[in-house]
Amino acid sequence: MAPRVLISDALSTAAVQIFKDHGVETDFQPNLGKDKDKLAEIIGNYDGLAIRSNTKVTAKLLERATRLKVIGRAGIGVDNVDIPAATAKGIIVMNTPFGNSITTAEHAIAMMFALAREIPAADASTQAGKWEKNRFMGVEITAKTLGIIGCGNIGSIVAERAVGLRMRVIAFDPYLSPERARDLGVEKVELDELLRRADFITLHTPLTPQTRGIMGAENIGKTKKGVRIINCARGELVDEKAMRAALDSGHVAGGAFDVFSEEPATSNILFGHPNVVCTPHLGASTTEAQENVALQVAEQMSDYLMRGAISNAINFPSITAEEAPRLKPFIALAEKLGSFAGQLTDTNIKKVTIVYEGAVASLKTKALTASAIAGLLRPLLADVNVVSAPIVAKERGVVIDEVTRAAEGDYESLVTLIVSTETMERSISGTVFQDGKPRILNIKGIKVDAEFAPSMIYVTNEDKPGFIGRFASILGDAGVNIATFALGRDTEGGSAIALVEVDSEVPDAVLTKVHALAGVKQVKALRF
Repeated sequence: MAPRVLISDALSTAAVQIFKDHGVETDFQPNLGKDKDKLAEIIGNYDGLAIRSNTKVTAKLLERATRLKVIGRAGIGVDNVDIPAATAKGIIVMNTPFGNSITTAEHAIAMMFALAREIPAADASTQAGKWEKNRFMGVEITAKTLGIIGCGNIGSIVAERAVGLRMRVIAFDPYLSPERARDLGVEKVELDELLRRADFITLHTPLTPQTRGIMGAENIGKTKKGVRIINCARGELVDEKAMRAALDSGHVAGGAFDVFSEEPATSNILFGHPNVVCTPHLGASTTEAQENVALQVAEQMSDYLMRGAISNAINFPSITAEEAPRLKPFIALAEKLGSFAGQLTDTNIKKVTIVYEGAVASLKTKALTASAIAGLLRPLLADVNVVSAPIVAKERGVVIDEVTRAAEGDYESLVTLIVSTETMERSISGTVFQDGKPRILNIKGIKVDAEFAPSMIYVTNEDKPGFIGRFASILGDAGVNIATFALGRDTEGGSAIALVEVDSEVPDAVLTKVHALAGVKQVKALRF
């Protein structure tokens, strides 16, 4: 029996034909995504679900999806898919991460021009029968400084276009290497310097805990008077109330926004300001981009359903069904080792070395490496997946080195991740025991035996008496319960490490108190 795919959002007829050409039965209902009740009623009849942004794939919907094997998103954003719920049910979630990059970058450039020359307001005035030639005194962009926050796939395209327009381009991106910056013709700077120098600022970073509200009152206040700000990335990157206040005061000369904190944005505090240009999330809305991502998702889903091939998966690496049972626990280990290092790394990554020792060295290590790199980059780049991670790392000039060798220690298999930055080197080793659970065995040369847990605290400190008691008292006073406590040290009285599993998230104020303890060098809350 041929697999069945439900298409619940608008895809082109060419994309539908790709499914049919591969022998996949299709049910094309492009408006179904807006009818969640009917979607829930019939979702159990399909092996695949092809969507854009209108269909919301919730945990509740997935409970009804008894046959579903794959969800394909025509586009990059998967905010409308409950990925943990899909993963728990063994459903592959795919996207098309690079199909609309040029279109989004071009829209940002168009918004910059519209802002600089006041085109929307001038158009409205002229078509109203006025001839206000002296009213609309714009500014040139030539020789102006463009600050790009997030110089990844889309941001780098904006940079190349801006350089061609004879702008001076500066970029803030912790993962942008100096070599990649030189290739693009941009100057890599820290965020405060970008805010201080830029005449125009454009945002091209994913939405993460670190980037949410990055253009808030404090950072807006650091910008030069008369700056113009463009956001075609994610609405939540901007504090809209603070932005409106800065526009009203004249500190920000203008803003161009394609995205908003709540969408559809039928009302917004930014609306109506004379120096604001708004569009309804049109970044990916060109004929070419919509067609590209539709064709890509049809090919990817067909390949998976008919041949078992996995590509551009958000929640699973590109491996065959035969390899999956042996690889799966080591994939989890590699991803968590990467996540551990990524959550502790704030500076530019130069090189990542992954050493596979023993039996694990005979497995498909590229899938493991992809998982490790995805885990490493995900804390700052939310949209990265196991397929795109090596490409994203390469774009940022990160050198990835794989080493395989025979077992040299006490473990049948050992994976070691070494992250080198401009200022330091960090290593972490782990393995998978017979219970299938990944474990941490060594951090920076110090032996530690701990399982990964959803909420953990990582502490480095001097090995002095009394630390554990004082540390535990701070958590106890804050009502934070300790589940497990793993310790390690290099020498008596030397450097020590604590990995503590806790039952709830730890407030920042508690971490501040821990950091203030005598001998504590670093403290960090980790999430896995």
